[in-house]
Amino acid sequence: MLCHRKFLLMFLMLIACSPVAAHAASKTHSGTVTVAVDLTAQENGQEAELWLPYPISDREQTITEVKISGDFSQSAVYAENANSTPMLYAKWDRGATSRKLTFSFKALRKEVIRRNFPAKETAWDPADYQDFLQGTNLAPLDGATLKLAGKITAGKNSVLEKARAIYDWTCENTYRDPKTRGCGDGKVCNLLLNPGGKCVDIHSLFVALARAAGVPSREVFGIRLGKNDKDDSTTWQHCWAEFFLPGYGWVPVDPADVRKAMLKENLTLEDAKTKEYREYFWGGIDPYRVTLSTGRDLILNPPHPGAPVNYFMYPFARVGDRILDWLDPATFSYTITYSAK
Repeated sequence: MLCHRKFLLMFLMLIACSPVAAHAASKTHSGTVTVAVDLTAQENGQEAELWLPYPISDREQTITEVKISGDFSQSAVYAENANSTPMLYAKWDRGATSRKLTFSFKALRKEVIRRNFPAKETAWDPADYQDFLQGTNLAPLDGATLKLAGKITAGKNSVLEKARAIYDWTCENTYRDPKTRGCGDGKVCNLLLNPGGKCVDIHSLFVALARAAGVPSREVFGIRLGKNDKDDSTTWQHCWAEFFLPGYGWVPVDPADVRKAMLKENLTLEDAKTKEYREYFWGGIDPYRVTLSTGRDLILNPPHPGAPVNYFMYPFARVGDRILDWLDPATFSYTITYSAK
């Protein structure tokens, strides 16, 4: 009987220390996000259209209790072609005297920890990941980008080694600029000269350098969940990045949150707390965020007038021929709130 007890104890200890158990014990956070849009004050007598990011369930988040209401003439959920990014679409006719829409969903989000990397890199073909190795309108991969990527990853042979070198460089050489409007625009050519900005800027730079070095990568666009009931999260949009490790999967990184913590807590690169943040956000992200979309240079569905959308993380609307300033929620007139229920 004693031997059986010892064996059972050892078995339970092994389970507790396993990666599966660690994943099962990861933190979770949940709540309801409500987006309220009111375009009534915009120019009368014009047709109006609205596109909203529409989150969906995946292995890291569960989206339920979706509710849509308003006085629109039509609405539907569509996806754009290149990245299958889902979006809620609504339309108001020219004669509409009120243009209101409320969209809410409940999100259960998991903390993501992905650091149990294989000892040896699996053979892979870059042609299979071309969508994540190409430049974008604001992030060319030639010239200065290619040169810097080569310098950072010199002597690194594997995808993991290159990704880590670029992550470390990004943590050490970028900075958070609180004066940046919204989350930034991610103009990599400008960032190579002055690597300051917010989350879209910092992660656009990371992704461009990673892709130039042959590491499949992408930005992930989302919004932070509140920690307190009735938090106003209208301006809580957040972007992070992921790189693809062949034979393993997508690995999250968030050097922008490292730099944000450094600014907020007045930390230097040498501080022990900074090192903790750097290690956590290498392969780890907290559960206080919801993924909304991926992809750059998007053509919305139905197609919107004008140039492709840089990224889809904010409400996007047009009234007549005018695209509203989605970085200005006060004049656009939308609010986003978090409820703990």
